[in-house]
Amino acid sequence: MIRTLALWLTALLTLSPALAQAPADVRVALDTAAGRIVIAVHADKAPVTAANFLAYVDQKRLDGTVFYRGVGAADYGFVQGGAQNDPKRIRLPIKHEPTSQTGLTHDEGALSMARYAPGSATGDFFIVLGKMPAMDAQPDAPGDNQGFAVFAHVVEGLEVVKTILAAPKSATAGEGVMKGQMLEAPVKILTARRVP
Repeated sequence: MIRTLALWLTALLTLSPALAQAPADVRVALDTAAGRIVIAVHADKAPVTAANFLAYVDQKRLDGTVFYRGVGAADYGFVQGGAQNDPKRIRLPIKHEPTSQTGLTHDEGALSMARYAPGSATGDFFIVLGKMPAMDAQPDAPGDNQGFAVFAHVVEGLEVVKTILAAPKSATAGEGVMKGQMLEAPVKILTARRVP
């Protein structure tokens, strides 16, 4: 029995590196009117949320959408974009994957799903500048403590995100907490495509 276990462990440890490693991140290029943003989608860490985003990409549902919201200034805040509940673009809502489950956090360049209640995310997302731990799941906090679902990080084009965040905001557009956060001139996402 001990010999069999030792042989099994030896075989496991000598697997080729390709088999022993987790799946690689999937790269996606968001070509926008302000420039290119390349992201690494963490399909192994946030499988449900990543698969949803990649379905939007593969079905070209993000082509022609816009970044429409910017919260914060300079190097700290977030920009939001996506399908904006367009019935021709949105897919069914997905199960929420909190950061306490995935191990991902709202740090520099993180992409996360916009939502109302947990489990309501569809085709809108935001990109974080700076560190925003308050957006992570807070299991010990009262109320909606599930945070937002991080699923990717920017690997190229963070300066494009900063340009979008710095764009002028409308003083009147938006409802509720979003009033004053909507971009005067939304930035078009021309295409969203997987890249090598």
